[in-house]
Amino acid sequence: MAPTASASVRRTLTLAKALNTGLLEAMKADPKTVIMGEDVGKLGGVFRITDGLQELFGEERVIDTPLAESAIVGTAIGLAMRGFRPVCEIQFDGFVYPAFDQIVSQLAKLHYRSGGRIRLPVTIRIPYGGGIGAVEHHSESPEAYFCHTAGLRVVTCSNPADAHLMIQQAVASDDPVIFLEPKRRYWEKGEVDTTPLADLPADLRTDLGTSRVVRSGQDATLVAYGPMVRTCLDAADVAAEEDGRSLEVIDLRSLSPLDLDPVIESTRRTGRLVAVHEAPSNVSLSSEIAARVTEQAFYHLESPVLRVTGFDTPYPPARLEDHYLPDVDRILDAVDRTFGY
Repeated sequence: MAPTASASVRRTLTLAKALNTGLLEAMKADPKTVIMGEDVGKLGGVFRITDGLQELFGEERVIDTPLAESAIVGTAIGLAMRGFRPVCEIQFDGFVYPAFDQIVSQLAKLHYRSGGRIRLPVTIRIPYGGGIGAVEHHSESPEAYFCHTAGLRVVTCSNPADAHLMIQQAVASDDPVIFLEPKRRYWEKGEVDTTPLADLPADLRTDLGTSRVVRSGQDATLVAYGPMVRTCLDAADVAAEEDGRSLEVIDLRSLSPLDLDPVIESTRRTGRLVAVHEAPSNVSLSSEIAARVTEQAFYHLESPVLRVTGFDTPYPPARLEDHYLPDVDRILDAVDRTFGY
């Protein structure tokens, strides 16, 4: 028997624990929700995101699978067609590619192919990005592949409060959701309202598909998502202290669909936009942001939209990742360049 829903309480949690608590609430809310993945049960996942859930809900709902990502996602698709809400864990970003065909050819297409008769409420959790000194295939940013695929929602949290809320919203969604978790931020702490999604007042629910201004400013706009939101906030602190510049920071949260209205409104006010992410720049989220903002706010721009990203190379060995990842200095250099036009 699943435990009863917990009372509302604000707690200071790590992002990892916020995800764990959010998954706990999703499991309580719907007995058809199942968690699947490599080592998600007895071990609690490689990052312990599912720690304790198998003990609470049993091996039939928190399922340790073989080391076969294609089989995990393929099984989840079949379960979803039979009324379940599977939550799949991919251990690391670079391990998702064996399941890529299942995701883009089946998961993303079946609702459309069936004329709307089949819904596939599958959530695929993917720890992504660098900054933890990991080996090859453990620090990649594959979001653009999935954003290009019609039929998928692609979202990412940047802080514990959003992690707790968004994972519940993703599991409750009737659409397939790629849920990207910034692994370098797993251990960062923040205040979280742990009220279950069903009991959370509407005015405290930020929609899963919306972006949000996380720091107001007047001089230039920074737009980021996932692990780079914190880096942009740090850059805004430095800009205020050392240069007297007021930078607005926007967290996209949803990568597909993109909610660019706050970005465009902000850019029209500041006249300057810098887009930041860890993934390479070529054919990326920042490419799409730059194109659409230029289309809709061209006459308000004081400079071109600039981008600070990873480089167009494979992710480097761990001892070189500090040179690859965008940092405060690279972001502020781009901001300086926007004032040079």
